[in-house]
Amino acid sequence: MQVIPLTGSLGAEIFDADLKDPAQFSAIKAAFAQHSVITLRAQALTPDDLLSFARRFGPINVNRFFTPLKGHPKIAIVLKEPDQTRAIGEDWHTDHAYDQAPAMGSILHAIETPPSGGDTVFCSMGAAYDALSDRFKSMLEGLSAWHSSRHVFGVSQADAESVTSGRVGNANLATQDALHPVVIKHPLSGRLGLYVNPQFTTHIDGLAKPESDALLQMLYTHCQKPEFQCRVRWQPGDVTMWDNRATWHKAINDYQGHRRYMHRVTVEGCRLDAP
Repeated sequence: MQVIPLTGSLGAEIFDADLKDPAQFSAIKAAFAQHSVITLRAQALTPDDLLSFARRFGPINVNRFFTPLKGHPKIAIVLKEPDQTRAIGEDWHTDHAYDQAPAMGSILHAIETPPSGGDTVFCSMGAAYDALSDRFKSMLEGLSAWHSSRHVFGVSQADAESVTSGRVGNANLATQDALHPVVIKHPLSGRLGLYVNPQFTTHIDGLAKPESDALLQMLYTHCQKPEFQCRVRWQPGDVTMWDNRATWHKAINDYQGHRRYMHRVTVEGCRLDAP
């Protein structure tokens, strides 16, 4: 097994690994803990193989809104057809930030990819926090932010292409609101990192809207610096897993006229604590 870092901030490619081999799991888990994003190249997996691998990390979190794979309700379909214009997840976000115990990790298995494009980009929230000034870090101490599923998956999105195409549904289940610290101590590594994101975070608790908007926008702009990012280019069979407590991600929608089809499994997490 070869583990090759993608950048100096986060991410690694793993070659010559077999996700079906339990004996390799400890090395894969160690790479995940160190790099936050791991891409395991050229995996020949069935849906049951993917679920078995995910369960080694923990219980499966069944997504409320994504269309499930037929016969496998714990696997969500991530799909963009050639005639569709919007991709699932093309805005910066962190999966399940709206849950009281946000998901630990997400695992995406590429089934069909476009001839070019369709990459996924990630940002390190630990690196972004480390780069802030000490005075700014002190200002963030004790702040918490609200996150919600309502404005992304709720009834207000009934006309969105993801809903009308059947890729996303169950708007009546979009009732989640969660309050998390703006700065968290990572449950595994202990590293401090930012925990707000442009898609699901609605406001900072206790601040007036103009104050909250200004602070969040400053953090969003800061977090998107290239030096905190890595980019994953997909091939069919690749499996990428990322830590939702340590990263943002977004799907790049630059492959109009081509199909991109993936299977996603999400692993349960825990409540997040301030330092």
